[in-house]
Amino acid sequence: MIDHTSISVANFDRAKNFYDKAFAPLNASVLYVVPKQFTDGVNVAGYGRDRPTFWVSEGEPQKPPLHIAVTAESRDQVDAFHTAALAAGGVDNGPPGLRPHYHENYYGAFVLDPDGNNIEAVCHTVPDRPKTD
Repeated sequence: MIDHTSISVANFDRAKNFYDKAFAPLNASVLYVVPKQFTDGVNVAGYGRDRPTFWVSEGEPQKPPLHIAVTAESRDQVDAFHTAALAAGGVDNGPPGLRPHYHENYYGAFVLDPDGNNIEAVCHTVPDRPKTD
């Protein structure tokens, strides 16, 4: 249903550094930087895997902060997102793990970005089970 979303950040360079590192384990990166002549001089970048779906723009951060969940292809990616986001200056807001109160296969991790937004990586797939003979 949602095609893309955007957030405003107080310090674009700090936020870009955070998202560059946090999204790398999810195979997402900056795919487009909007030329400043189209943004009245404001920094704007779009992250995604095959097209920009998560936009970051310089400005007054929204209040209250947002909760945004991004998809991960595996539980390992959720774990790697959490580790990378913390190393990039994020604040733990829920370690990787199952959240059965949401859904039985809901595996997520939560990190507060530099502006206090709750950024989550979530995987809904069931991991492969070891084969038994």
